[in-house]
Amino acid sequence: MTEALPALVLFALVMSGTPGPNVLMIAAAAASHGVRATWPHNLGIAIGFGAMLFVVGLGIGAPLHANATAHAVMRWLGAAWLLWLAWKIATAPPPDTAGARPPLGFWGAAAFQWINPKAWMICAAASATHVRADAPLLPQVALIGAIFVLACIPCNWAWAAFGAAMGRWLREPARLRIFNITMALLLVVSLWAMLR
Repeated sequence: MTEALPALVLFALVMSGTPGPNVLMIAAAAASHGVRATWPHNLGIAIGFGAMLFVVGLGIGAPLHANATAHAVMRWLGAAWLLWLAWKIATAPPPDTAGARPPLGFWGAAAFQWINPKAWMICAAASATHVRADAPLLPQVALIGAIFVLACIPCNWAWAAFGAAMGRWLREPARLRIFNITMALLLVVSLWAMLR
């Protein structure tokens, strides 16, 4: 696996840094609350997804993938959750008004990975392309999970920094509303691409 390590690292960085539900939620939260407030969310994504990769890689997710009905139910539950999150992002009040919601916390972000369609697709792709049949499974899935944890944190931080920078420009409520609606629409578009 060491000869394929650069490819795995690149795969982890690309998958962690490209737009999807996690990074769009981080950017939207940082626009309203700043980068520091998104750290629990960031760590929840990284550790939750790393743990998911490990568990799925060991085969616990195989029965779900083998059962087409269970897989479809999981995908559509994830889609419904993402649509609800998109609605919450689009309708979020400016941070200085009563009722502004804090970013998703550590445990919420970690649990969210299990209904995130992009996370399931990455787990399936990582297991299919980066696990060798002629090597012990446990060390391979542990390494894949660890690499994704290490890739997620800086990628999510970059998106949070982008969101926070936009947030400074978006002090005007009308601009913030447009930004939140745009981020919500991008979240819906990312969902559409994953469900096709």
